[in-house]
Amino acid sequence: MMPQEGTFLNVEWKTSTELVPYAQAVAWMEGRVAQILAGTAPEVIWLLEHPPLYTAGTSADANDLIDPDRFPVFQAQRGGQYTYHGPGQRVIYVLLDVGKRGRDVRKFVKNLENWVISTLAEFNVVGEIRQGRVGVWVQRQDKPLSASDTIIEDKIAAIGIRLRKWVSFHGISINLEPELEHFSGIVPCGIAEHGVTSLVDLGLPITMGDLDLALKRCFEQNFPNPQRSKI
Repeated sequence: MMPQEGTFLNVEWKTSTELVPYAQAVAWMEGRVAQILAGTAPEVIWLLEHPPLYTAGTSADANDLIDPDRFPVFQAQRGGQYTYHGPGQRVIYVLLDVGKRGRDVRKFVKNLENWVISTLAEFNVVGEIRQGRVGVWVQRQDKPLSASDTIIEDKIAAIGIRLRKWVSFHGISINLEPELEHFSGIVPCGIAEHGVTSLVDLGLPITMGDLDLALKRCFEQNFPNPQRSKI
C-alpha cells in the first residue's frame, strides 16, 4: 500500500497504515533518492511497520544470525549489523539531503540520535547514547543489578543509514510494542550482553499515533530547515 501524503516543515511526511514488505520499501526509497537528487521530489520522512524479518547491515557477522530460518533475512545497504523489524515497531525512513545540511555525517547521525532522545523525553523516558554501542539505550532501574553490580541497560531504538551522493536513506526504528522475543533469533547489533526493550515494556500505554506526533514535534529542533543554496 502506498504511503499517505502529508507535509511538515518543508519535508514531506508519509505514513503507511499497513505492513510494508521490506523489498518494496527499499525499492521505493531507491526511486525517491533518485528523485531527490534530480530535484523532482522533496525530502521525505516515511513512517511504517514491516512484517517480521531480520536485516543484515554492511558490518553484520554471520555468527550473529542465531535462527536463520525463523523469519526472512534481507541484506540491507545500511550501516550496522543484524536487526529485527516487525509489527509494533515504528520504522522511520529518513530521506534527507545531507549535502545541503552541512555535509557532516557525524553531525547528521548525532542529530538522528538526538531526535530519538528528544522524542522519548516526550514520554518521560530517558534515552542515552553509549560509546561503542550503536542506537539509543535506557537504564532499567526496575530490574535487579547485573552480575557486575551495574544497572541493566536495554536498547529501545536502532539507527542505520546509507548515503548516496549526500542523500540519506534507511534510518531509525523505535520499539513501541513489538514482540521482544523475536529479537532472540539474532544478536541485535552484535551486542550480546545487553537486552532489548520497548515503550510498552517500560509500562507506557502509548499508541503509534502518540509516537508519530512526538516525532513530528521533535523533528524541527534537530533538523531545522536548511538554507537553500543560492544559484
